[in-house]
Amino acid sequence: MSTVQSGTTAAWLTLMQWLSPAFPLGSFAYSHGLETAIASGDVRDAATLDAWLRTLLRHGTGRSDAILLHAALRGDDPDALADVARAFAASAERAREAEDQGAALARTVNALRGTQAPPRPLPVALGVAAADLGLVPERVVACYLQAFASNLVSCATRAVPLGQTEAQGVLAHLAPEFEQIARDTLGMGVAEIASSAFGADIASLEHEALAVRLYRS
Repeated sequence: MSTVQSGTTAAWLTLMQWLSPAFPLGSFAYSHGLETAIASGDVRDAATLDAWLRTLLRHGTGRSDAILLHAALRGDDPDALADVARAFAASAERAREAEDQGAALARTVNALRGTQAPPRPLPVALGVAAADLGLVPERVVACYLQAFASNLVSCATRAVPLGQTEAQGVLAHLAPEFEQIARDTLGMGVAEIASSAFGADIASLEHEALAVRLYRS
């Protein structure tokens, strides 16, 4: 179990450690279908990246993961949540992305805490791990969404390519989205999960057929 006092600065630092690129989740290896969108020209500059990410956050994985994370934080059955997360994965690569990162998070947190949480998709695994930190749920979810988008911005920085300042500008402009989605999904249950980010889903399905791939999804 956690030895960090609930709700303290140390608890926030623990969460930020888990969401840091330095934490061994292997997030850098996944583009969530963005590599396909870049290859096709759908994402080609900061403006199109911004539009792509906003749609994904509002209508796709961002919203779905936020609901799952909220549910795990409030103590809903994690195995049932994991099954829902798997069912809503739009492609085999998306499913593997969530499973691999969730397993890596559970494995490392278990080693640090001496716990035995089983591997589950990432938003569920994070919710289970963070439930006893005593943090404001909306803020936990907003931080998770920022980490999710940050990884995709990093992918685009290399693959579009974008300048570092331009790419960070996209991430900064998305901050209100993270907060709004975290607030809007508070109290929602899995019955309210839905996705209409069809372009991102199709890009994910088509990724495995790309002639040249740098990312696993």
